[in-house]
Amino acid sequence: MASVHESLYFNPMMTNGVVHANVFGIKDWVTPYKIAVLVLLNEMGRTGEGAVSLMERRRLNQLLLPLLQGPDITLSKLYKLIEESCPQLANSVQIRIKLMAEGELKDMEQFFDDLSDSFSGTEPEVHKTSVVGLFLRHMILAYSKLSFSQVFKLYTALQQYFQNGEKKTAEDADMELASREEGERKMEKEELDVSIREEEVSCSGPLSQKQAEFFLSQQASLLKNDETKALTPASLQKELNNLLKFNPDFAEAHYLSYLNNLRVQDVFSSTHSLLHYFDRLILTGAESKSNGEEGYGRSLRYAALNLAALHCRFGHYQQAELALQEAIRIAQESNDHVCLQHCLSWLYVLGQKRSDSYVLLEHSVKKAVHFGLPYLASLGIQSLVQQRAFAGKTANKLMDALKDSDLLHWKHSLSELIDISIAQKTAIWRLYGRSTMALQQAQMLLSMNSLESVNSGVQQNNTESFAVALCHLAELHAEQGCFAAASEVLKHLKERFPPNSQHAQLWMLCDQKIQFDRAMNDGKYHLADSLVTGITALNSIEGVYRKAVVLQAQNQMSEAHKLLQKLLIHCQKIRNTEMVISVLLSVAELYWRSSSPTIALPVLLQALALSKEYRLQYLASETVLNLAFAQLILGIPEQALSLLHMAIEPILADGAVLDKGRAMFLVAKCQVASAASYDPLKKAEALEAAIENLNEAKNYFAKVDCKEQIRDVVYFQARLYHTLGKTQERNRCAMLFRQLHQELPSHGVPLINHL
Repeated sequence: MASVHESLYFNPMMTNGVVHANVFGIKDWVTPYKIAVLVLLNEMGRTGEGAVSLMERRRLNQLLLPLLQGPDITLSKLYKLIEESCPQLANSVQIRIKLMAEGELKDMEQFFDDLSDSFSGTEPEVHKTSVVGLFLRHMILAYSKLSFSQVFKLYTALQQYFQNGEKKTAEDADMELASREEGERKMEKEELDVSIREEEVSCSGPLSQKQAEFFLSQQASLLKNDETKALTPASLQKELNNLLKFNPDFAEAHYLSYLNNLRVQDVFSSTHSLLHYFDRLILTGAESKSNGEEGYGRSLRYAALNLAALHCRFGHYQQAELALQEAIRIAQESNDHVCLQHCLSWLYVLGQKRSDSYVLLEHSVKKAVHFGLPYLASLGIQSLVQQRAFAGKTANKLMDALKDSDLLHWKHSLSELIDISIAQKTAIWRLYGRSTMALQQAQMLLSMNSLESVNSGVQQNNTESFAVALCHLAELHAEQGCFAAASEVLKHLKERFPPNSQHAQLWMLCDQKIQFDRAMNDGKYHLADSLVTGITALNSIEGVYRKAVVLQAQNQMSEAHKLLQKLLIHCQKIRNTEMVISVLLSVAELYWRSSSPTIALPVLLQALALSKEYRLQYLASETVLNLAFAQLILGIPEQALSLLHMAIEPILADGAVLDKGRAMFLVAKCQVASAASYDPLKKAEALEAAIENLNEAKNYFAKVDCKEQIRDVVYFQARLYHTLGKTQERNRCAMLFRQLHQELPSHGVPLINHL
């Protein structure tokens, strides 16, 4: 059995200057790079206090930890790093390495013999238990374990390492000289950089256990907090494959491979890596060593639980349910309440479309609090709040519940859940139509400092919560006509969450929706139609709805009606109330554009009842606007005007600019229709007031570049100015109308018969 292990893990032949020590006995081995680091440490010890300034010593101390923990790098890069911290010491290190590499084998032997002196004396240069002291002792021990042939191979590798470093230093110097003479050699420099990076990878060879652990923890942290700083999926997988080639039973590497495959939505590879992780965890006995026989069962049940989560993420709900049942069975046999709580949470996720799912959720929260699992308890409260929001509960009760969960977050320093809570509040305020409150919550989340420590320039808040908040921010700015600001937010989103990242779909959908709305406002229906495909790929329900809107705008009423009816049935089945109301409003608009306003009234009343029941204030106000327009068409403008007074305040306070313009345009229409029976003086005053409202509406429409609505407004203004006898103003409006009408044909729809 020993020979098998030796063939797998112990290779006495050196690859790229790496000499393996026994992996099971010593977690480190000697490489030419580590000899260079040892020379640096030795020189730091030999240099007196006065020779190196306090700032230089501080910079050197900060440099040491990444040098000790990180992978091997080229000699030229090491020189540069030392030179940036202390140029004087860089020269000493360079001279020492040169003398050793150009000398004899006994020079390297003498160097390792002298390293032990660092620990001698009453006041040693290095303490044995310090980070540097442990590194020195590991290296001395690893070197002493080498056979003579391995020592010789190590010295040969050191010479090769030094020669490669000298060659690169000379190339860098030549390149710098060439760049001074000719500024057009930028491309050549980029090619040189690429070749250096490739040599660094080939030079590094297999990582030691400590280096591998540091690499895995660093990449896992970056994937969680700032994916843009992590290696690309292909590069990371290449490094992991290289790592697993030398140590196939390294369980943590398989888990990071699983996380990496999730980034690119690779179902097969992610499942393969996850299963390998738990297989290796059981085989290596990592669990059973700490937990006895219990460790074996623990790995099995958490493997089943993770597999259920993976299938659920990819929409394989049947497979997820089978894996979850297996996890529950094993957890019940082992009496593992913590695992059962996780299973209960996932049971809710799988069955959240059922009417009784809230019972599972409430039970899960109570049990999580009972067993002291604040993370699960808080997630349960968040899910419960989300469910109650869709069920139409009042905002004050939801905010009270979120306040209770926030207390848990701050008490246990759960910064990730604090972010989720604020993003949830943003979404709830938007659902209820309070854009000002939503904007405030989004800004609060973006200006928050994380509770977790951040290393190496990591942007801590590259999480889903921040992606959601930024998308809300972009949409809110676009609704107010601030398209430049929305574009900047989207640009930032694209930089922070690249297209291959796991949260990129959020901003992709947001971007497509904003582009679609702009195209519709501009009357470019062909462009809007081309965007529908992209929206459908990201959100099928939203895509079908937008397709119906385009068909309606193109006067393809029968096709739009069929599509809306199918969508209505589907949304009612899955209980998507917000979309049901939007579809009902589109159906009502389709009826009155087909000159059937009486058929639209019951549809609008149904939409209003749903809006009131689920407390969707903004949709309720929009429905009232549509009802007022239907009454105007039916010839009862006075009632329409009284209805408008109910709905216009929330629209002007929190509505989109386009809806504000539509509301003011409708007020003007109702004022003109009501003034028909007035005496001449009072009628003139009413028409003047209507013109003022039309000017306000025109300003709103201009903000979102809605040319079709501006055309209708100036046409109406021209008619009113003509009635009042204001020829100059009438001619100006008529000229504007003519310009817009030539640019945007009316498709045969009566101009005043639009809301």
